Amino acid sequence: MPGTTVDVITEDGTADAYLAHPDGAGPYPAVLFYMDAFGLRPHLRSMADRLAAAGYVVLVPNVFYRVGRAPVIELPAYIDPRERPALFEQIMPMLRSLTPDALMRDAKAYLQFLADSPLTADGPVGITGYCMGAGLALRTAGAYPDRVAAAAGFHGANLASEADDSPHLLAPQITAELYFAHADQDSSMPAEQIERLEKALSEAGVTHRCEVYEGARHGYTQADTAMYSADATERHWVALLDLFSRAL
Repeated sequence: MPGTTVDVITEDGTADAYLAHPDGAGPYPAVLFYMDAFGLRPHLRSMADRLAAAGYVVLVPNVFYRVGRAPVIELPAYIDPRERPALFEQIMPMLRSLTPDALMRDAKAYLQFLADSPLTADGPVGITGYCMGAGLALRTAGAYPDRVAAAAGFHGANLASEADDSPHLLAPQITAELYFAHADQDSSMPAEQIERLEKALSEAGVTHRCEVYEGARHGYTQADTAMYSADATERHWVALLDLFSRAL
């Protein structure tokens, strides 16, 4: 599928992003794809290409654009557990510098970029997010309910913590249909947070489905890491495409 690097003008600067779309003039439904903490890289581009092949215009922004253009840090072709601590020494300061307000200012720009594209159909978008991106998907659905029809998050971290700005607290503002797939071997999203998220969405009347993938670890969709699970990843594709085909 055709894919290219594009620039998205935000209130805080210029975010580089990957844009993938079907081969044709369109218009097609739009999808905002939020990266995991390892950032915009070849594997995420290949995932965006697969979504584009299913009939969507897909924007994958470099969420860390304030630090630099992707790749923001040097990554090995394959990330094994021995390399993760050193990589996260570089990643964590970037993560901590991103406030919810800044991230949602960025989200506004990403959504506007998709709305302005001649490739995209009129109407609300879908969102998919991975790891930290699952939280961004949930926040964006709450911050821009008129723009988001469907949002999914996979192996998300701390989606329903006890923090005052936890993403799950936005549930009353959400009108989109949601899907979350947690890993049962994931300390960043323990059972109590899964229950808290489910309760918040149910009490707010949000149409949603939350599932726990047995035998999966945090990062199970990322084929360039040791956490990858082919079975869990294919299950994720089935659920994601089913959500988007129904809601977009």
